[in-house]
This record gives sequence, structure tokens and C-alpha cells, in this order.
Amino acid sequence: MASANTKTISKEEELKKFSIMTMLRRVLPIIGLIAIFILFNVLTGGRMMSNMNLVLSQVYVTMIAAMGVFFIMSMGGLDFSQGSILGLSSIVVCMISKTNIALAIVGGIATGAAIGAINGFFYINRKIKSFIVTICTMFLFRGIIKYLTTDAPIGGSALLINYDTTTLKLTCTLIILIIGFIAFRYTKFGTYLKAIGAGEKAAKFAGIRTDRMKFLIYVLAGAITGFAAFINVIKVGSVTSSGGNQLETQILIALVLGGMPISGGANVRFENIIVGSLLYIVLNSGLTMIGITTQMLQLIQGVIFLVFVAVFADRKSLQVIK
Repeated sequence: MASANTKTISKEEELKKFSIMTMLRRVLPIIGLIAIFILFNVLTGGRMMSNMNLVLSQVYVTMIAAMGVFFIMSMGGLDFSQGSILGLSSIVVCMISKTNIALAIVGGIATGAAIGAINGFFYINRKIKSFIVTICTMFLFRGIIKYLTTDAPIGGSALLINYDTTTLKLTCTLIILIIGFIAFRYTKFGTYLKAIGAGEKAAKFAGIRTDRMKFLIYVLAGAITGFAAFINVIKVGSVTSSGGNQLETQILIALVLGGMPISGGANVRFENIIVGSLLYIVLNSGLTMIGITTQMLQLIQGVIFLVFVAVFADRKSLQVIK
């Protein structure tokens, strides 16, 4: 009898601990965003608020590209090739923009989708872990980017600068986020992603075509970043060898800061993208404004990343890397 009571108390304690952790995962990123914004606004003497347009101008590409990676991570995968996808897609956008801007956007999306398809093929058909595949393609396409930009940056049409408006970038970002939110929250699309992340075998038994779903998600993520390449290009009108460099790191840190579980599954929330991207940009901009060096900035980001991974990671799910 005593043993049964002990087991009941133990289960109650586990449920209580789980509910506290769930609440912490939802609230901590939002509290962190507000606190960090106020802190840096004070430390910079109000410059954070007065330069808000400049700060937000850095978030559009990260937030758009992060949505594709969010879908991948929801099903328990990883993608380290996003920076290379952005860089190569930006080159294609610049080249085609001299002929037609609309066609350039389509070209960027197609380039991103093609690289995503390559990632998906080796991940699904050749059964190679997602992080290995995407690291390989990251280096492969980074090499191609450097080769294409060896002599000089690749410039786009002079008309691209006309599209560099806050209204256009904000509208494009909102449209993509709204479509993604509706698909993830109110359709089977989101349910399937979380089911695969929670347990792929169980998802297969439930009738979900997991391999097909995973392949399509990598293609979709590449296409989304391909569109982000257009937003990236209109800022400067050209691409250098460093185009898209470190984007994959920025996205991963942003999503984790937003409360995204590395293992994906049922605990993912779409707001992880928005809160995380804003938190990353505010943190990065604030540290830069107060004069932190690049090396120290990377150190601080690394420490914060480790802390958030420790808080939000599901150790049981992390035993298997997809």
C-alpha cells in the first residue's frame, strides 16, 4: 500500500515538474526579450529605441529563413546549409535580376529548393544523418560561392535598390509567417511534423508517409531561404564571397533562444521563430552598440546558447540524432 502511494506521489511530482518546465519554456524567451531590450536601451542611452528601424532591418532575412529550419527541427532534423543556400540563391537572384526581377525571385526560390532536394535525397534515400549531410553541402556550396565571387562581387540590376523599403520587407515577412502559422497550427502539416519529431516509428504506424514528408520539408526550407535571398540582395545589390556566411548559426541560436527544443516534437511552438529572431537581433545589436568586440560577442552568444539548450533540450529525445 505504501509503495503504491509512493508511486502516485512520484508521478504527481513528475507531472508538476513537467508543467513547470513547459511554462518556463513558453514564458522565459518572452521575458528575456523584454528584459534585454530594456537593458540595452538603458545601457545605450536610448540609442536602441531611436535606431529601431536599423535594428529591425537585420531581422527579416533571419526570421524568414528560420521558418524553414523550424519545420525541419520540428521533425527532429537539423540543417547547417542555410547560409550556403542563401549565398548561392543570392548570386542567382543578382544574375537573373538584370533580365527580370520577378524571374530573379523565382530563380532564387528554385535554387534554394534544388539544394534542399539534394539534402533531402541523401538524408532520406542514402540514410545519412541530417547534420552530416547538411554540413557537407554547406562546405560544398560555400566553395562554389567563393569560386563564383573570386574576381569580384556579383552585382545585380540597379533596379533592385528600389525594392529596399521597410514596407516591402515587412509585408513579405508577415505574409510568409502568416501562411506558415496557419499551415503549422491549423492543418495536418504541423501535426505530422510534430508526430515525426516525437516518434518516427509511431508516426509511420499512424499512416504518415514520413520519408516523403521529410524530403518535402527540406525542399520547402530551401525554397523559403531562396526567397529570403531576394530580401538579402536588395539591401546592397550585390553578393560577395561571404554572402550568407554564418546564417545557419544565427538561425540555430535564434530558434533556441525562442524556446525551440533541439529534439523537436510536441513541445515546439510557432512563436519560437518570432520571439527567437527578435531576441537574437536585439541581443546582437545591443552588444555591438555598447562596444563589445566580435570575439567577445561570439563568446557571449555561445554561453547563452549553451544555457538555453540546457533549459529547453529534451534529454530522452536527444539520445537519437536524426
